[in-house]
Amino acid sequence: MDILEYAFMQRALIAAVLVGMVCSVIGTYVVLKKMAFIGAGISHSAFGGVALGYLLGLSPIGIAIPFSLATAMAIGWVSRKGKVSEDTAIGIFFAVTMALGVVFIGLKEGYNVDLFGYLFGSILSVSSTDIWIILGLGLGIIGVVLLLFKEFFFMSFDEEMAAVSGLPVGKLYFLLLGLMALTVVVSIKIVGIILVVALLVIPAAAAFQLTRNFVRMMLLAVLIGVASGVAGL
Repeated sequence: MDILEYAFMQRALIAAVLVGMVCSVIGTYVVLKKMAFIGAGISHSAFGGVALGYLLGLSPIGIAIPFSLATAMAIGWVSRKGKVSEDTAIGIFFAVTMALGVVFIGLKEGYNVDLFGYLFGSILSVSSTDIWIILGLGLGIIGVVLLLFKEFFFMSFDEEMAAVSGLPVGKLYFLLLGLMALTVVVSIKIVGIILVVALLVIPAAAAFQLTRNFVRMMLLAVLIGVASGVAGL
């Protein structure tokens, strides 16, 4: 435990706990709504936003937030309003945004190690600013989930009945996509773009094997997610 005397390890531990909580909460809906592939599409789209941020000399996370949100909304709109299936829309945006990221890297002079840290995660390089960003966005995400807990719960189990009952299912769906996008952006500095979908899916999927009670599933997912982050660290 002596290693926790170092400030960088303390920040890493806080980040691991926060990201494990947020990913597991949103991951519960991802698993129940069978949206894992959407999560993968959104997470990889963040690479384009991070690369664009580096190219423009701006905050990578600051650019990745609107970039990922726009991609999430585009995936939702094309899959619901367009003439292609959801998995096809995800595959298209998955490829296009990753390709844009590669182009932006090519336009940036020199090799930037930090950029590739976003691909595979760099938990030990988390700064105090990163902690505040994760905390702020994380509290906002969990706050929205708590505020609309019953609505998301109803939509997750029976979307058609929720629509018949008068819930704005379309708006809730796009809001959930937005929360997923923000969760991905919060997590990429910690676990990386490649593996963030694992933290979204695996804790909730494991919890689903242990209980069929929704609240218990979410709490178990949070425990598993936090334990995974701490054990990994």
